[in-house]
Amino acid sequence: MINDKNYNRRYVIVGIAILVVFVYIVRLFILQVVDQSTQGKAETNAQLRQTIYPSRGLIYDRNGELIVANQPIYEVTMIVKEMQSSAFDTLGFCEKLNITSAEFEERMQYITNPRKNRGFSRYSPQVFMEQLHQEEVAALQQELYKYAGIDIRCRTLRDYMYPIASHVLGSVGEVNQRDLDSDSYYSVGDYSGRDGIERMYEKELRGEKGVKILMRDSRGRIQGPYQEGKLDRDAVTGEDMYLGLDIKTQQLAETLMQGKVGSVVAIEPKTGEILALVSSPNWDPRSLVGQERSKNYQELLNNPNKPLMNRATQAQYSPGSTFKILQALIALQEKVATPRTQYVCNGPGSRPIRCTHDHGKHIDMEEGIEQSCNPYFWALYRDLLQQDGYIEDNVEFKQNYQIWRNHIMSFGLGSKFSDTDISEQAKGAIPSVELYDKIYGKKGWKAITIRSLSIGQGEILVTPLQLANQTAAIANKGYYITPHLNRNDSMKSAVHRTTIDEKHFDVVHRGMARVMTDGTGKWYNVPELQICGKTGTVENPHGEDHALFIGFAPQDNPQIAIAVAVENAGFGSTWACPIATLLMEQYLTGEIKRNWLYDRMVNANLIDKADEE
Repeated sequence: MINDKNYNRRYVIVGIAILVVFVYIVRLFILQVVDQSTQGKAETNAQLRQTIYPSRGLIYDRNGELIVANQPIYEVTMIVKEMQSSAFDTLGFCEKLNITSAEFEERMQYITNPRKNRGFSRYSPQVFMEQLHQEEVAALQQELYKYAGIDIRCRTLRDYMYPIASHVLGSVGEVNQRDLDSDSYYSVGDYSGRDGIERMYEKELRGEKGVKILMRDSRGRIQGPYQEGKLDRDAVTGEDMYLGLDIKTQQLAETLMQGKVGSVVAIEPKTGEILALVSSPNWDPRSLVGQERSKNYQELLNNPNKPLMNRATQAQYSPGSTFKILQALIALQEKVATPRTQYVCNGPGSRPIRCTHDHGKHIDMEEGIEQSCNPYFWALYRDLLQQDGYIEDNVEFKQNYQIWRNHIMSFGLGSKFSDTDISEQAKGAIPSVELYDKIYGKKGWKAITIRSLSIGQGEILVTPLQLANQTAAIANKGYYITPHLNRNDSMKSAVHRTTIDEKHFDVVHRGMARVMTDGTGKWYNVPELQICGKTGTVENPHGEDHALFIGFAPQDNPQIAIAVAVENAGFGSTWACPIATLLMEQYLTGEIKRNWLYDRMVNANLIDKADEE
């Protein structure tokens, strides 16, 4: 035997080699047979997944008139790995897209920068140019085979049939980081509803993406469908939607509100469906589509008249004389007055609240509504709150105030509508006992302290949406269905009962009818429509008074309830009332016969007038 220690070491080396080979074999066996995840990764690297984008659902009005459709747009994508592995004709590519070499380089720097383009991969499609029209990609499409890694895919953008209803419909824009973090459906570059109906019903309207899977070879070249297309999935078009909107009424309302700051809300009382919702000034919804979206949005954002604000749901006003209807109903419900109860009006000499006119006699409830008599409604309010006096730290008085407040809030005032599809609401304000205790002290306030509430002034705030809904509840004699946009039967179950018994509404209906035949609305009445209305002129510390009007028609079978607010316009009877009656005439008869009134409303530019003052 050879006595050589180096000779013996060869067994150790051979043993180690065998062990290493064994470990590799076991590891390969695990990776290829036992652990299927690595096979999936390998397959994924050999696949190209192309997203197929669905068309958004169409939007129609209550009569089946198409309001929002889709238009095809194109985006140019590139797979950087494939481009770099071929002799890419950059100059020819730029010529076909009508861009410069500098623009090409700038876009490439952005695409290949993972910090700016967080979804960057050299092996997956990256968007090079987007929102292009057919004519802009036609030249490239004809010779697409010359440009390795380049593809053109079709998507859709919104196409608006009418340049109106922007606050109702909303807009569609590119998703932000919050969208990406909250919903796995979205990827960088996707679009979603940003506001209005588009946002509220995003999941229904957006549909479901499809996918097409292609196989690539080791060099990343496309070899054909993966598994013969068995795993491909078609896109599912979004759901179509029917709104309660009447597009002709909406169009007329926007026309009448041109040159004015304010809003219109019209509701079908029996269903709560919004017939028209206008915030003025507004914008053409087509201006927020396509490559000019960001620029146009910034201009709207900087506009001093705040067109992006939805005044119909977010602007808050004192309701003024439109609030007096509720005072009458509460007095009847609490039995502090009857329809025949009379109070004296001394006109401008009345105290503590004066009247604009000297009625010179005792007037009852119908006359009080017809003439909008301030002393009459102060007396109703006072008698309700003071019926138990002011004993024991005003406890009974405050209880009566709370009863009054509960009645008011049962008409949908003082809070947002929580069971609606109308977004961006302000809640308004019906002041609480706690608020007045804080302002005046627990013993420091009485009915006379808060007397301005009796005529809809003071701390009360309402939105035009709430005013229209209040009017619908009055038209329905004591209930309302939450106002909503989507014409969905399930919404009809959202019935809210007011705290006023049905029997008390007839007298206020008659009083509101007299407003239109003998009161402040008589100049714009349409007798055959049986309009019931109430004008309001609201004090504005920052300029001219705001003009308000609420009304419904016909009296016997209400089909439309409406609220109109025109800011800095003066009397409600001069501006808000005629706009409302023109809309009622159009909706109920299908035409406008008072062309003289239409022309006066359309041609009035109160915005420029306010700027001059």
